[in-house]
Amino acid sequence: MDTEKVTMLRYRGSKLSKVKKIDIFPKIEETFKETSSVGGTFSVFSFILIVWLVYSEVNYYLDSKFQFKFSPDTDFDAKLKINVDITVAMPCSNLGADILDSTNQNAYKFGALEEEETWFELAPNQLVHFENKKHFNSYLREEYHAIKDLLWRSSFSTMFGQMPTRNINPDRPYDACRIHGSLILNKVSGNFHITAGKSLNLPRGHIHISAFMSERDYNFTHRINKFSFGDPSPGIIHPLEGDELVTHDGMTLFNYFIEVVPTHVKTFLTDVDTYQYSVKELNRPINHHKGSHGMPGIFFKYDMSALKVTVSQERDHLGMFLAKLCSIIGGIYVCSGFLNSFVQFCYNFIICNWGISSLKNGNSEHSSNYKPIPDVVPVSL
Repeated sequence: MDTEKVTMLRYRGSKLSKVKKIDIFPKIEETFKETSSVGGTFSVFSFILIVWLVYSEVNYYLDSKFQFKFSPDTDFDAKLKINVDITVAMPCSNLGADILDSTNQNAYKFGALEEEETWFELAPNQLVHFENKKHFNSYLREEYHAIKDLLWRSSFSTMFGQMPTRNINPDRPYDACRIHGSLILNKVSGNFHITAGKSLNLPRGHIHISAFMSERDYNFTHRINKFSFGDPSPGIIHPLEGDELVTHDGMTLFNYFIEVVPTHVKTFLTDVDTYQYSVKELNRPINHHKGSHGMPGIFFKYDMSALKVTVSQERDHLGMFLAKLCSIIGGIYVCSGFLNSFVQFCYNFIICNWGISSLKNGNSEHSSNYKPIPDVVPVSL
């Protein structure tokens, strides 16, 4: 009869025991370690310093930086979007808004802006909105370099929305025209203008017919609620928004010379291609008798920049951040250990020298005061 064979697994030990044998770093038993109050003090201060430096390094890592790079603009097929919201103190029947670019194509090739009859004087709720926008945008233009990083890092493209609707309507006829809307244009230089008379297309351009208007009908006092290029993006300030120019001479020419800069914004929250611009203003009255010729109106003459600005939000590599943390902890640990050893050495050196000398002086004084005890002879009774 065959006996059954029972096989049992033999425990060959943990595989980690072989790894432990490779450990060549010296180990110190707890019984051989000597603690002291000086070492404990250094340990407490070292721990506090490590925590503070690690906290500062984490904040520095999270506080990203913005890099601005300039490169030639080679996107020739792109389109230029213009956003307009302007109120002129003239009826819409006496005004004409048009855009003529360097390709001799006007706004009728791309669409038309909306015209809305309104009053130039703002309602109380609208006045509060516009005044806040005007003062805030003026502050941003003056302090832009001081707060630009905060603006680029924010997720808000504008602090104010659209102009609210009127809560009070005046009891008088309309005296102003609101021209607003967006157009997609060619990415070339052009001239957006608002002048007297409706425009009439011609084969090589257009004209504005204002034959039935007198000089008393001219009034180009205007308010700019919105004037921008491209899509909204955080960090970009539109200098003309919030401007209001009042003139008492109807025959006045308002010129705005605008330099449009293509901008690519790439942050942790947004990635958009847009435009920003700088502007110069020139206003002068039209008086043909004094040699000041021209056509009264509001002219925005814009030109495209040959350079493109790329704004990117960057921070250090994660590996570099971890290496800095390790260097902080290891450096503080080593330096505190060196200082601890140095202080302990100085302390022991002073104690050993001054302690031995004081001990010798104490023994010599004790020996000078020493009186021998007479011998006592035992007497047997």
